[in-house]
Amino acid sequence: MARQRPNPVRWLWYAIGGRLPEKHRTWVLHDITAKTWLLRHAARSTVLIAPLVSVWLLLPGPLGLRLALMLMAALVGYFYSFAYVEESCEHRLAKHGYPRGTGKSVRAEANETTEAEARARYIARYRQP
Repeated sequence: MARQRPNPVRWLWYAIGGRLPEKHRTWVLHDITAKTWLLRHAARSTVLIAPLVSVWLLLPGPLGLRLALMLMAALVGYFYSFAYVEESCEHRLAKHGYPRGTGKSVRAEANETTEAEARARYIARYRQP
Protein backbone atom coordinates (compact mmCIF):
# COMPACT_ATOMS: atom_id res chain seq x y z
CA MET A 1 0.00 0.00 0.00
CA ALA A 2 1.41 3.39 -1.00
CA ARG A 3 2.03 5.98 1.66
CA GLN A 4 -0.46 8.86 1.37
CA ARG A 5 0.10 12.10 3.27
CA PRO A 6 -3.00 13.63 4.90
CA ASN A 7 -4.21 17.05 3.85
CA PRO A 8 -3.56 19.98 6.25
CA VAL A 9 -6.97 19.75 7.95
CA ARG A 10 -6.58 16.02 8.56
CA TRP A 11 -3.01 16.56 9.76
CA LEU A 12 -4.28 19.08 12.33
CA TRP A 13 -6.85 16.52 13.44
CA TYR A 14 -4.07 13.95 13.72
CA ALA A 15 -1.84 16.41 15.63
CA ILE A 16 -4.47 16.99 18.30
CA GLY A 17 -4.90 13.24 18.75
CA GLY A 18 -7.48 12.25 16.16
CA ARG A 19 -7.44 9.05 14.14
CA LEU A 20 -6.80 9.24 10.40
CA PRO A 21 -8.62 7.12 7.80
CA GLU A 22 -7.19 3.72 6.88
CA LYS A 23 -5.58 5.06 3.68
CA HIS A 24 -3.12 7.08 5.82
CA ARG A 25 -2.11 4.13 8.00
CA THR A 26 1.31 3.64 6.37
CA TRP A 27 1.98 7.38 6.54
CA VAL A 28 1.36 7.29 10.30
CA LEU A 29 3.95 4.51 10.63
CA HIS A 30 6.38 6.59 8.58
CA ASP A 31 5.61 9.69 10.68
CA ILE A 32 6.47 7.84 13.88
CA THR A 33 9.54 5.98 12.58
CA ALA A 34 11.24 8.42 10.18
CA LYS A 35 14.67 9.82 10.99
CA THR A 36 12.96 13.10 11.84
CA TRP A 37 10.43 11.54 14.21
CA LEU A 38 11.40 13.84 17.09
CA LEU A 39 11.01 16.95 14.94
CA ARG A 40 7.66 15.67 13.76
CA HIS A 41 6.65 15.12 17.37
CA ALA A 42 7.72 18.68 18.17
CA ALA A 43 5.50 19.99 15.35
CA ARG A 44 2.53 17.98 16.63
CA SER A 45 3.19 19.21 20.17
CA THR A 46 3.37 22.81 19.00
CA VAL A 47 -0.16 22.52 17.64
CA LEU A 48 -1.33 21.68 21.17
CA ILE A 49 0.97 23.98 23.13
CA ALA A 50 0.78 27.18 21.05
CA PRO A 51 -2.87 28.05 21.77
CA LEU A 52 -2.41 27.38 25.48
CA VAL A 53 0.77 29.45 25.63
CA SER A 54 -0.74 32.34 23.70
CA VAL A 55 -3.47 32.74 26.34
CA TRP A 56 -0.83 34.17 28.67
CA LEU A 57 -0.22 36.99 26.20
CA LEU A 58 -3.86 38.11 26.50
CA LEU A 59 -3.73 38.62 30.26
CA PRO A 60 -3.32 42.11 31.66
CA GLY A 61 0.08 43.07 33.01
CA PRO A 62 3.53 44.12 31.88
CA LEU A 63 4.64 42.67 28.56
CA GLY A 64 7.85 41.27 30.06
CA LEU A 65 5.90 39.29 32.63
CA ARG A 66 3.48 37.96 30.04
CA LEU A 67 6.36 36.87 27.78
CA ALA A 68 8.08 35.19 30.72
CA LEU A 69 4.85 33.33 31.51
CA MET A 70 4.59 32.26 27.88
CA LEU A 71 8.15 30.97 27.94
CA MET A 72 7.58 29.03 31.16
CA ALA A 73 4.35 27.53 29.86
CA ALA A 74 6.06 26.48 26.63
CA LEU A 75 9.01 24.95 28.50
CA VAL A 76 6.72 22.94 30.76
CA GLY A 77 4.58 21.85 27.82
CA TYR A 78 7.54 20.70 25.75
CA PHE A 79 9.19 19.07 28.75
CA TYR A 80 6.19 16.82 29.39
CA SER A 81 5.65 16.25 25.70
CA PHE A 82 9.19 14.95 25.24
CA ALA A 83 9.24 13.11 28.56
CA TYR A 84 6.54 10.83 27.18
CA VAL A 85 7.46 10.96 23.48
CA GLU A 86 7.80 7.20 22.96
CA GLU A 87 4.59 6.39 24.81
CA SER A 88 2.73 9.05 22.84
CA CYS A 89 4.04 7.73 19.52
CA GLU A 90 3.22 4.13 20.42
CA HIS A 91 -0.30 5.21 21.38
CA ARG A 92 -0.73 6.89 17.98
CA LEU A 93 0.37 3.72 16.24
CA ALA A 94 -1.98 1.61 18.37
CA LYS A 95 -4.86 3.91 17.37
CA HIS A 96 -4.08 3.12 13.75
CA GLY A 97 -4.00 -0.64 14.22
CA TYR A 98 -0.34 -1.36 14.89
CA PRO A 99 0.68 -3.47 17.89
CA ARG A 100 2.36 -1.69 20.80
CA GLY A 101 6.13 -1.53 20.40
CA THR A 102 6.04 -1.29 16.60
CA GLY A 103 7.52 2.21 16.46
CA LYS A 104 10.38 1.42 18.79
CA SER A 105 11.24 -1.82 16.97
CA VAL A 106 11.12 -0.21 13.51
CA ARG A 107 13.38 2.64 14.67
CA ALA A 108 15.74 0.13 16.29
CA GLU A 109 15.98 -1.88 13.05
CA ALA A 110 16.71 1.28 11.07
CA ASN A 111 19.45 2.32 13.52
CA GLU A 112 20.97 -1.15 13.77
CA THR A 113 23.27 -0.83 10.75
CA THR A 114 24.34 2.70 11.70
CA GLU A 115 25.15 1.58 15.23
CA ALA A 116 27.04 -1.47 13.96
CA GLU A 117 29.18 0.74 11.71
CA ALA A 118 29.86 3.17 14.56
CA ARG A 119 30.77 0.28 16.87
CA ALA A 120 33.16 -1.13 14.24
CA ARG A 121 34.84 2.28 13.84
CA TYR A 122 35.19 2.58 17.61
CA ILE A 123 36.73 -0.87 17.93
CA ALA A 124 39.10 -0.21 15.03
CA ARG A 125 40.24 3.08 16.50
CA TYR A 126 40.38 2.46 20.24
CA ARG A 127 40.61 -1.30 20.76
CA GLN A 128 43.52 -2.25 18.56
CA PRO A 129 46.05 -4.53 20.27
